[in-house]
Amino acid sequence: MSRTTFAAAAAGFVRDVEEDFARIGRIVAEARAAGADLLALPEAAMGGYLSSLSGDSPDGPPQLDPDGPEVARLAALAGDMVVTAGFCERGDDASGGLPYNSAVAVTGDGVLGRHRKVHQPLDEHHSYAAGDRFTAFDTPVGRIGMMICYDKAFPEAARALAMDGARTVVCMSAWPASQTDRAPVLSEDRWARRFDLHDRARALENQIVWVSANQAGTFGDMQLVAAAKVVDPGGEILATTGPEAGLAVAAVDVDDAVDRARRHMGHLRDRRPASYAVADA
Repeated sequence: MSRTTFAAAAAGFVRDVEEDFARIGRIVAEARAAGADLLALPEAAMGGYLSSLSGDSPDGPPQLDPDGPEVARLAALAGDMVVTAGFCERGDDASGGLPYNSAVAVTGDGVLGRHRKVHQPLDEHHSYAAGDRFTAFDTPVGRIGMMICYDKAFPEAARALAMDGARTVVCMSAWPASQTDRAPVLSEDRWARRFDLHDRARALENQIVWVSANQAGTFGDMQLVAAAKVVDPGGEILATTGPEAGLAVAAVDVDDAVDRARRHMGHLRDRRPASYAVADA
């Protein structure tokens, strides 16, 4: 049996990239001490997320080059671990100058994979251009896929990665609590419950390992729900930070867990695609 130790971070990040790297360095050290083979940092870990989702965020994140010094610095910190993290990727001609909400997976050897957030909640489209694909890629811990925050609300996104061979999916978020009628206890907030439900459902329906990182604390007008976790292919939570900052750490034999989950009730095998066709409006 070959077990992979996953660490999912719940932590807050800010506009100051130097301060963010100080935080990332501490989290990497903690994950390494826990024996992590893969560390998932949240969405916008390098430069912070939007301060508001109402379309009037006054201070956008710093735009970073996808092959720039910050990504190289993250790779150097990663060393022999796989580390995933979100950042604001500098816009290009195709995006009309808008940046992308992006994520990267690295080791000390360099970049393994990239993702641009496809689905945009509320008014996020005013701040970011959308990505257009979900693609799995090979890493030292097996074939994985990545997505960002609201992407996980769409079953097709995780299914596309599973069909592309991903046995582990890493979802990086800056998922807030409800803006209205917020529960007095963060873990009981309806948006916090939805965050957990999406994580468990996407793991179960695709019979994959799910690693969910999220921002924690407050940023701008948002309270982030934390709740970083590792979920097994049966939808069971193996480790979670709950509503607090920290690391959720769990060791999984990915191939064995996925193969056992799919042995009899194989959700990918038993699909009937011809029955699902619906014409888009």
